[in-house]
Amino acid sequence: MNMSFTIREENAELLERVRNMIRDEVMPLEEEYAQEIAKGSRWEYTERQSEILEGLKAKARAQGLWNFWLTDSDKGFGLSTVEYAYFAEEMGKTPLGAEVFNCSAPDTGNMEVLERYGTAAMKEEWLKPLLAGEIRSAYLMTEPDVASSDATNVAMSCVRDGDHYVLNGEKWWSSGAGDPRCKVYITMVKTGGDDAPKHQRHSMIVVSADTPGIEILRAMEVYGHDDAPHGHMHIRFTDVRVPAENLLVGEGRGFEIAQGRLGPGRIHHCMRAIGQAEIALERMCKRSLDREAFGKKLAQLGANYDIIAECRMEIEMARLLCLKAAWYMDQGDARAAAPWISQIKVVAPRTALKVIDEAVQMFGGAGVSQDTPLATAWTHVRTLRLADGPDAVHRRQVARAELKKHTQEKV
Repeated sequence: MNMSFTIREENAELLERVRNMIRDEVMPLEEEYAQEIAKGSRWEYTERQSEILEGLKAKARAQGLWNFWLTDSDKGFGLSTVEYAYFAEEMGKTPLGAEVFNCSAPDTGNMEVLERYGTAAMKEEWLKPLLAGEIRSAYLMTEPDVASSDATNVAMSCVRDGDHYVLNGEKWWSSGAGDPRCKVYITMVKTGGDDAPKHQRHSMIVVSADTPGIEILRAMEVYGHDDAPHGHMHIRFTDVRVPAENLLVGEGRGFEIAQGRLGPGRIHHCMRAIGQAEIALERMCKRSLDREAFGKKLAQLGANYDIIAECRMEIEMARLLCLKAAWYMDQGDARAAAPWISQIKVVAPRTALKVIDEAVQMFGGAGVSQDTPLATAWTHVRTLRLADGPDAVHRRQVARAELKKHTQEKV
């Protein structure tokens, strides 16, 4: 089997343009952007925040550096998953990276859903402005009262009533729902009874964020941080009436859509996490050469040579595993790709967390403060070990695939 992680020449040139824009224009503004969050109401954008973000987006779009996630060559750049991995890694090096190029989660997955399964009206009202980067969206699945790592537990009631469905229940960790630009939710709901097959009880429905009966209860905090103005919101639906035509595909098709929604997005977070690890290692090295203690540069103290070396080697291994998973996805065999996807979903955030933590240690007190982006990066990457599915679930899938090689019994 010939496995290639190469990138076509024309796309290598495109990647270099992205890399240069991130280094020269995006990263120099990320600190000022972060400082602006504390100046406003947190859930609104200050004038300067908007100026920075929208200005960068306008520059990217004007240069054609936009919507790389669209892998269909008729609509986008036609990047393979392997090729997109390199772009996502670069975008992961700055908190602003993904949005500047309109490649942010959960918008990419939601746009995939609207493109594949949405009606013409949905595409006009929501997909078009999402593709243009004019609005944001949220994906509502997990719930506070059930173990949502098993999505068959999702319990939000969705009952047909004439020309509408009526939704009741609560969702939490609704990423992006705090953003004032968030205009639409794609929501996993329960439409079938407990007597229906387990994976045919759920549906997905498109809900306008301003529908009466929707109440944002609070912003969920990650280690004390609310991640404003993006936010991960806890939302209550009380007799929320949604037009029946907003149900995607049909009742009981929720898991089918969920699989279609994921696509390359299954490992987008992993790709970006590797970028975060790379920038943390870069900061660690520069710090170790700039600071002295006990008459020596920090690099020469203790086990810091070993720490830096281990970080480099682990990043390289994680990247190769990510590319291998991406390659399997490009072959179109979801079953063959699945164990590799599960492996990288464990390895990428774990590696990034280790590297970021070592960088924090190199910076000392500054590393855990607001004076560096390391503490925030650590909290974001830590959530990936849950948000992209708990490590234990992924390890279970890896183990089952391994055990099946040696037994005909169900494992």
